[in-house]
Amino acid sequence: MKTFVAKPDSEAKAWYVVDAEGKVLGRLASEIAAVLRGKNKPEFSPFQDMGDFVVVINAEKVKVTGNKAEQKLYRRHSGYPGGLKETTYAHMMKTHPIRIIEAAVRGMLPKNALGRQMFRKLKVYAGAEHPHQAQQPVELSFDA
Repeated sequence: MKTFVAKPDSEAKAWYVVDAEGKVLGRLASEIAAVLRGKNKPEFSPFQDMGDFVVVINAEKVKVTGNKAEQKLYRRHSGYPGGLKETTYAHMMKTHPIRIIEAAVRGMLPKNALGRQMFRKLKVYAGAEHPHQAQQPVELSFDA
């Protein structure tokens, strides 16, 4: 018996579209991250990019529970002393709603070159329109 190791190029990558309207941010992000990693496939291997493309629409209509809308902070640092910048969820939702889903999904992917490669397969759009109709994405629905 030999261990089966799938080739990353063995099959074409599928395209999925996810409607984020009314979905809870963390639960949505964890499902998207699983599809990007390829954990929904039987030939999953943690050291290869076996995942599919995911297109997220209506990112501006995602919701959070509890007091996160007022208390959740997004931090970034310029690299200089005292260069920490903080932005609240409410302000980020008004200015850059796409970055909210991107940050949540990025945090759930591996922190290495493979994770960055997987993250490039995520396409997020604030409204209901997206330019990926030619790829014929399939609607992806989650139980939650």
